[in-house]
Amino acid sequence: MKTAERYTTPLWHSRSMAARALEEMQGLAAAVSKKTSASINIMEVCGTHTMAIAAGGMRRLFPGQLRMLSGPGCPVCVTSQGDIDLVLALAEVPGLTIATFGDMLKVKGSKGLDLNSMRARGSDVRIVYSPLDAVELAAADPAREVVFIGVGFETTAPVVAAALARAKKRGLKNFSITAFFKLVPPALDLLLSDPTNKISGFMLPGHVSAIIGLEPYRFVARKYGVPCAVTGFEPLDILTGINMLLKQMLSGRPEVQDEYFRAVPEGGNRAALKLMEEVFVVSDPSWRAIGVLKGSGMSLSPSYSSFDAVKRFKLKRSEAPEPAGCLCGKILLGKALPPDCPLFGKGCTPSSAVGPCMVSSEGACAAWFKYGN
Repeated sequence: MKTAERYTTPLWHSRSMAARALEEMQGLAAAVSKKTSASINIMEVCGTHTMAIAAGGMRRLFPGQLRMLSGPGCPVCVTSQGDIDLVLALAEVPGLTIATFGDMLKVKGSKGLDLNSMRARGSDVRIVYSPLDAVELAAADPAREVVFIGVGFETTAPVVAAALARAKKRGLKNFSITAFFKLVPPALDLLLSDPTNKISGFMLPGHVSAIIGLEPYRFVARKYGVPCAVTGFEPLDILTGINMLLKQMLSGRPEVQDEYFRAVPEGGNRAALKLMEEVFVVSDPSWRAIGVLKGSGMSLSPSYSSFDAVKRFKLKRSEAPEPAGCLCGKILLGKALPPDCPLFGKGCTPSSAVGPCMVSSEGACAAWFKYGN
């Protein structure tokens, strides 16, 4: 590495190191393919990885033996159709304010409506940048009900838990949330228990792992013999993570490696885990394309159940089918790529999305549409 590059460029941005990593990848992939006589299918579980790979044009650079699959790591994408319908039902409640992250605005319910169209009809729907913003909205107008739309994984859950703890401490009676939170490890177990899924290795989400640590993933290597690498989101992070997985495949010794050690400690974030244990309990949620998956979600604990918006407003949940022709469900399970969908880029575009994989900023379809293959 040149001296100027060494002192002006962070290691994970180094072009020369990336070139060396790609050269190493070519040799490793060839050796693994020769050893196994099979294609190499690595699943990037996280939607942020999917977007980073697409934005960096990395698929064009990967060896021909290597196939990257998108997984169920996009929070909005895995939120079931039935839960989206509950959100839209809340938007119809008079005198209620919906506070949400922007990704939820264009996700269509079973009747073709979304929060954007509900806002056009007069519903009070506001974009916030933090659940704490929603708490402040409730505090500013005690006569108005404020509901924060809580979706996501172990990354989002601690922040929402902190907002709930603050609302409880302040005695707010007009604040509630939807607790549509999912856990990543049970989804990995489901994917690997399906014999039709030929997953060679998992690129695991760095930000989820910063919360939960490494231990919750170790069953993947022990039970299924599948290599794992917790990986950051810069180009060199991703290249290094893939090479870690290829080396594990070549050695025949699967484990959980931590490429993103600068942000992910072995034991995770203990303060965040403690807060999550206080506010949430493990539940059996419904996932898009998967259905009910036991022990894979987080709902509010008894001491926080009064903040459950679905219970507070006595909403009834019913599941609805996926939009006709949409392959979002198969894409989330690694059984299809966005171009396989007959609607991709035709009937389904970011400006007129059919499925959530095209809506979300972390959706695989949105990534492929924006950046190409």
